[in-house]
Order: sequence, then structure tokens, then C-alpha cells
Amino acid sequence: MSEIDDSVTGNESQREATDAEPNPKHKRDSDSETSTSVEKKLKTDDDRKPEEVGFGGIGPQKDKPVLKEMGFEIEADAAEDKGSRHTMEDAWVVLLDAGLDTPGKLRCAHFAIYDGHGGRLAADYAQKHLHANVLSAGLPRELLDKKVAKRAILDGFRKTDESLLQESVAGGWQDGATAVCVWISGKTVFVANVGDAKAVVGRSSTSDVVQKDSDGVGPLKAIVLTREHKAIYPQERARIQKAGGTVSSNGRLQGRLEVSRAFGDRQFKKVGVTATPDIHSFDLTEREHFIILGCDGLWGVFGPSDAVDFVQKLLKEGLPVSTVSRRLVKEAVRERHCKDNCTAILIVFRYK
Repeated sequence: MSEIDDSVTGNESQREATDAEPNPKHKRDSDSETSTSVEKKLKTDDDRKPEEVGFGGIGPQKDKPVLKEMGFEIEADAAEDKGSRHTMEDAWVVLLDAGLDTPGKLRCAHFAIYDGHGGRLAADYAQKHLHANVLSAGLPRELLDKKVAKRAILDGFRKTDESLLQESVAGGWQDGATAVCVWISGKTVFVANVGDAKAVVGRSSTSDVVQKDSDGVGPLKAIVLTREHKAIYPQERARIQKAGGTVSSNGRLQGRLEVSRAFGDRQFKKVGVTATPDIHSFDLTEREHFIILGCDGLWGVFGPSDAVDFVQKLLKEGLPVSTVSRRLVKEAVRERHCKDNCTAILIVFRYK
């Protein structure tokens, strides 16, 4: 997606969803592309093999796409479409066993979407390095300490951005990428984001846990777990101005970049762009049914509540997670005319 054009920051409270804005502007004003080819990118259920689930389909995951963990199972899958853009600048990660070189020894799962702008080099770099950096920074392996875990995520984001910037100087590129990331360790969920990619959880009411309807559960409430980082928002604008940057009348940093937090974007680092994420954590209960991660292309045509209703309906029909994630992206691109790159990850919790 095009990122020289987005962002804001946040707190750690959960927020009830509001409707989506119209199709988002490109993040970089120089990124607009027009193309009518949207049919080729979506993979059908028969096209995609289970072993393709992993680092954006680049590195295979050896596990089955189901993780059994402490009284519940996790199923997850991703789908993507380049929309009407000429190139795909998103990257994603689905790791049900996130121990990397020591599978099975880390009780943790990891999911992420990196939405590139100005190219996909920054998105690819973060995809390959962020999780390893978070692990090396000390994401707890057994006795979970939430403060230690959040500190590890912060350190992992910082280390990734610092090394990415060094790579971009050496390579002569200036790409940037927003990110939304989830780590699930035991029953604790950690959500971290920079930029305008979002995470939304579908949560049932307390009464639904006790008394379910004939379909299994009543309508779910959509809770937004992330906070957008855009230069036009007061908190981000103040931070940018303190760093010596400006926010123009079109809401863009230096008249060009809409997001105020992202990996890379080295030409904007001195004027307030940072890769410091907002981090939120919560413990899973039977009220949490699934989490949707999406780049801003998805949320430009889907409101959070709309997306949760769409996913819940398909899951109630008994469709597999892989099919539901693809239907969600297909609906966004082909029916709702998302013109940006569109990527979504669906994480479903099945309680025993």
C-alpha cells in the first residue's frame, strides 16, 4: 500500500468499532497507480497448500495450520490481493509455532501484516526480522511477565527499524512500512502496531457465554485493538512539530507522508516519524472468537463491525478459516472496490 500519507498513536484501552472511512488516500502522494487487473492475485482454496502458510508464503511452516493451546485451538490463515495497483507491497506472517529454530519449545504464536509504501523492501525486511528480534529481546518463553514481554516487543521494533535504516542507506532505498502484529503466548494476546493497519477482535457478550442461541452464539461486538498513527491527529501532530516537522493542510507530514509511525521512511525520521508501536495486551476468554488483522486497504472499505459480521456469518456456515479469509479479501476488492493492496489475516479461537 502506499504510505506516504498516513498515521496517529494510542493508549492500551480497547475501543468499540466505528464505521470505515471511504477508500483511503495513498500514503505517499507519489504512490498512486491505476490498473484494472484485480483478478489474478487471489488464491482459491484449491490453489493454496497448507505448507504455504508461514512467512507470507515465502517460507513454509511445517506445522498444520492449527495450534492446540491450554484449552483452546488456534486456526489462522491469510489472504491478499494487489487491488488495482500494479505491484503488491504488503507482506505477512502466519506462524502458529513461533519458536522458529526451536519449534514446539516456545508456547507462542505470531501473526503480522506489513503494509509497504514507496516499494516493499521495508515490508519484506520487517517480515523477515521483527519476530526474531522480539524473541532475542526476551519475549518470555514459560513464566509470562507482561511487562517483560511488552519491553521485548518495543526493543524488537526499535532494533528492526535501526537495522532496516542501515540497510536502506547501504542500498539507496527509502521505502517505509506500517505494521500490525500479534503474539499469543499461553492465553495472553499482545497486539502492537505502527501506522494505520488495524486489529479487530470479535467478542460476544457475557450472557452469550452462558446462554447461546441456536447458531452457537449471538452477534459479536467488534473491538478495535489498535490506534491509528496519522500526522493529522493532534497527539501525533504535536510530536512531529516538536521534532521540527510540519503537517500540511492536506494532513500529511512535510506535505507527503500521511502516517506518522512506520518502519523505514528514513527521509522522514528527523521530522517525527518513529517506529515506536502502541502495545495492548489482554487475556483470552471464551468471549473472544476471532481476530482480524488488516492493512488500511481492507479497513478503507470495511468498517470493523461490518467485517466482524461478515466473518461471523461465514464461520457459522461452517466454512474453513482459509476460505473465510479469502472471501473477506475478495469482497473488499471485487465487490467493494478497494483500489489499494488488500491483505487480511483471520485468527480463530476454538474452545474445548
